[in-house]
Amino acid sequence: MNIDWNKTPLLPVISQDAITNEVLMLAYMNQEAYELTKTTGFAHYFSRSKQRIWKKGESSNHTQEIVDMLLDCDNDTLLLKVKQNGVACHTGRKSCFFTSVTQNKIISEPEVNMNALYGVVDTLYHTILERKSGQETKSWTKKLLDNPILLNEKIIEEANELCKAIKEESDEQVIYEAADLLYHSLVGLGSREISPDRVKQELARRFGMSGIEEKENRIK
Repeated sequence: MNIDWNKTPLLPVISQDAITNEVLMLAYMNQEAYELTKTTGFAHYFSRSKQRIWKKGESSNHTQEIVDMLLDCDNDTLLLKVKQNGVACHTGRKSCFFTSVTQNKIISEPEVNMNALYGVVDTLYHTILERKSGQETKSWTKKLLDNPILLNEKIIEEANELCKAIKEESDEQVIYEAADLLYHSLVGLGSREISPDRVKQELARRFGMSGIEEKENRIK
């Protein structure tokens, strides 16, 4: 029952409703997340996009209480039997598996409006990723993602327009231009699949450090 963490630094984890046996989601654990899950009785995972450990439900409070933890025969995949509080998927659906490939359609609808639970930045970022993998040709987001040169030009353009607004225009126009820049910046992050959570982590790292100190550290 020993996990070789050197061989499998990120353990694939399937979570399953302990009562209905419905498969809820697939995620990953590193050793720290695995130990936290065992000791706290709640599912913790390692996010490859956020590059950090996260407790399931830390933002939404839709936690997963552990009923059982089962290793497969090779000790390199884990099955969690859980009591799902709320829903498992960030889209508001009970399970993350809601798109039928054989039927070519979505087979379940959201049960919870997650926009009220997640911040607008995270919600927008997830929407951008959905556009990235979708087939909607009329989407401006999709057009930007499919054309890196256009995306870079728009980020530069929106940054210039924000600078101009800050210097010359009303507060309302500054807010409007800042929103435009934030949106296009998030599309840029989405093109690289860099979660905005990692930007928040970088800002948290800098918190309490003066701008001069931060710049000197980067130069070093």
